[in-house]
Amino acid sequence: MKHTRAMVLVSGDPLSLERGAMDVYNRLQDEIKAFGIDQEVNVTLVPELGRHDAAPLVVVYPEAVIYGPVKPENVHYLVEEHLYKGRVAAELQASVKELSGKIAWLTARKGTLPAEQRIVLERAGLIDPTSVEDYIVHDGYQALGKVLAEMKPTDVIDLVSKSGLRGRGGAGFPTGTKWGFVAKAPGSPKYVICNADESEPGTFKDRLLLEGDPHCLVEAMVIAAYAVGASEGYIYVRGEYSLAQERLHLAILQAKEMGFLGKNIFNTDFSFDLHIHSGAGAYICGEETALIESIEGKTGQPRSRPPFPTTHGLWGKPTLVNNVETLANIPAIIRHGAEWYRSFGTPSSPGTKVYTILGNVNMTGLIEVPMGITLREVITIYAKGMKDGKAFKFAQTGGSSGSVIPASLQDTPMDFDSFNKAGVSLGSGALLICNEDNCVVDMAKVLLNFFRKESCGKCNPCRIGCQRSWEILNAISEGRGKMEDLPVLMELSANLANLSNCGLGQTAGTPIHDILTHFRAEVEAHIRLKVCPAGVCRMREKVLR
Repeated sequence: MKHTRAMVLVSGDPLSLERGAMDVYNRLQDEIKAFGIDQEVNVTLVPELGRHDAAPLVVVYPEAVIYGPVKPENVHYLVEEHLYKGRVAAELQASVKELSGKIAWLTARKGTLPAEQRIVLERAGLIDPTSVEDYIVHDGYQALGKVLAEMKPTDVIDLVSKSGLRGRGGAGFPTGTKWGFVAKAPGSPKYVICNADESEPGTFKDRLLLEGDPHCLVEAMVIAAYAVGASEGYIYVRGEYSLAQERLHLAILQAKEMGFLGKNIFNTDFSFDLHIHSGAGAYICGEETALIESIEGKTGQPRSRPPFPTTHGLWGKPTLVNNVETLANIPAIIRHGAEWYRSFGTPSSPGTKVYTILGNVNMTGLIEVPMGITLREVITIYAKGMKDGKAFKFAQTGGSSGSVIPASLQDTPMDFDSFNKAGVSLGSGALLICNEDNCVVDMAKVLLNFFRKESCGKCNPCRIGCQRSWEILNAISEGRGKMEDLPVLMELSANLANLSNCGLGQTAGTPIHDILTHFRAEVEAHIRLKVCPAGVCRMREKVLR
C-alpha cells in the first residue's frame, strides 16, 4: 500500500497557469518518478493557495515549506534537495521566505502531515475479510483477550472514558459515559446493538468496514457487552448491504468456532451471543429507538424519550446502541491506551474521523483523518481541488440531516465543539462539495422532499412541517415565492428542531436555517428578481403538473 510521507501542492490559479504551473506540475511528476520516490510523494495541482506574490508556488508538506516562483528548470533541484535528500532547497525559498505565515491554512499544521491515520480502517483492504486467521495475525482479538484476562468491566469503561471517544454517528455523545449509564442501569438481561443501518444519502463509510474488516466489529461488540454486562447483541444492517451481511454472518460463525463468541469466551464465565437483523429500507430506522422497534418486529417508528434506551431499550431492558465507526475504535483503544488515542485529533474530539467525499471535486472517495482537519484541507489535499477550477460555494456535512457549510467556514476545524460554536454540525461524515453552479434553494427543496417522504408521520411537527416547508421552497424555486415566506420558513425550521419527536424532524429544518443564514441574498433573488443566480431553477409562474 502506498505510504505518503510528503505532499506537494502546486498552485493552479489562472495567474500560475499563465506562468507555466502545468509544466512545473508535469515536471515534478517526472522527476519524482525518476528518483524512485513516486510511492512516497503525492503531487497535487490546487486551484488556490491564497497568495499570488510569487506564482507559480510549490508547497511541500509536512514542513509547509513554500517555494516560488518555480520554473520547470528549477524542479530537478527542488526534488533532489527537498524530497530526495531531505533538506530545504534554499535558493528557491529565498524569494518567498516572507510568505511563510501569510498562508494561514497551510502553516497551521506546520510540522505535522495531515495524512490519513488509519485506526478504524487499519485493516480494511489489507486483510482477507473472510479469514479469521488473517484477522488474528493482524492483532485481531488481542484487545478482547486483554479485557477478559486483565480488566474488570469498570476498568474498560474508565479506559474508554479517558480516551475521549465520542459517538461517530453524528451526535458526538461521550462513549464512555453512555456505557456507564447502561452498566449502572438496573434490570437484566442487557443488550448491545450496533447501528449499521447507514441510510444517510452519500454515506458509505460503515459499509467499507463491514465488508473489509467484519471481525473488528464482532470483537468490539463483545468488549462492549463485557463492559456493560450484556449477554446478547444485534447488528442492525442496512438491507441493501448484502455482501456486508454475508461477511458478518461468516465472521460470527468463525468467532464462535474459535471461542471468541458464544459460551464461556476465552474459558471465562462471560458469555455473549450475536445476531444480525436486516433493515427493510426505512430511513427512519437509523434513529435508535425506531431501530429497536424494528428489531422487536414492530413498525419502525421512534419512541418518545425519556426513558432512553440506556435504561429502557430492547424489550424494555437496558440497551447500549452504538454506531459502527464508534465501536470500531474500541479494539485499538484497548490495545494502545487512552493517551495514544488522544495523540490524534483535538483535545475535545480525540481520534480520527472517516469521511466520504462527494460532489464537484477532482477526486471522490473515502478517507480517515485526524479530527480537527479543515474543509479546505480536505478539498485541496484529498479531493485534489474543485473540478474544472470552479469556485467552492458550499458543502453539506453528514448526508441529508447535516449542515450547509459556506465558504466562510471552510477553515473551521472539523470537530464536534468547533462546528457547534460555528452553529453547524459535523454529522455522520459525508461531505458533499458543491461549486458555484449549484443553487441553495434547489438543494434545500430536494432535501425537504426527501424528509417529507421519509417521515414516519407519527408527530405533527415533522409530518406537516416537512410538507409545508417543501411547498414553500418549491414555490420559491419556480418564481412564485413571496418575501413573507421567509419568516414562515424560519419558524417552520425552529418548530421542526424544537417540537419533533426524533432526529429526523429535528434536523429536517437545518438546510432551511443554513441557507437563510448564509445565502439569504440568493434566496431573495429568486423572490424579488425571479432569477436563479446559479441558473438551476426553472422560474415559472405556474407549477407544471
